[in-house]
Amino acid sequence: MSISSPAPTLLVLLPGMDGTARLFHRFDAALRAQTAIETQAIAYPAAPLDYAALEAFVRARLPQDRPFVVLAESFSGPLGAALRADPPPGMRALILCCAFVRNPRPLLTPLRHLLGMVPFGALPGFALRQALLAPYATPALQAELTAALAQVPPSVLRQRLRAVLEIPEKDTSPSFARGSLPVLYLRARHDRLVPPANALQILCLAPGTQLVDIDAPHMLLQAAPAAAADAVAAFVNGLSAAQESD
Repeated sequence: MSISSPAPTLLVLLPGMDGTARLFHRFDAALRAQTAIETQAIAYPAAPLDYAALEAFVRARLPQDRPFVVLAESFSGPLGAALRADPPPGMRALILCCAFVRNPRPLLTPLRHLLGMVPFGALPGFALRQALLAPYATPALQAELTAALAQVPPSVLRQRLRAVLEIPEKDTSPSFARGSLPVLYLRARHDRLVPPANALQILCLAPGTQLVDIDAPHMLLQAAPAAAADAVAAFVNGLSAAQESD
């Protein structure tokens, strides 16, 4: 009689502000090249939903039959925080990548009322490259970013940015701090959107958080997929080893 081996660890990927999950392919390939970790990406609806609606959407699509780890990229940080605060069955840990649980740029909060004037559909490519990819922009990465954003209506991007700017009014940090699941934070050394001190907030809210710095821009998983895969694999394998020793 043979004994079946346990299924490989599942990593659930929550995307950045584009919400398409199209930008994970480089990281996914790097991860599969060196580990048995499987991935499941959850793409968000192309609709102007707030964080509460997106949380409900994500929870309804999480695995029901196996343990998993959640990786929340950038915009999805508050969703990852909400899942850690009230973890669904099977969730073992949280990975935050260039993410936040509070508005990372609070000085911009008063400008949320002006978002209707921002031409999201006509933002120049140079500005996006500088904010998201510099100094690691390549023609291939630029094309992938442009293609992903082209799938998202400007009204949806506007609502997602508004949700970020309004986080202080619906602060997720107290509930996040009460959570007990292990946390890994991937910080990009050249992030021009999320300040480096943001990671220190995470460390204060969740003592014991593992912090890994990677030479990358805000789009860390896309610009440095191999380094990100190394860090994620070490963290996830460490969880498995700890569970086996218990």
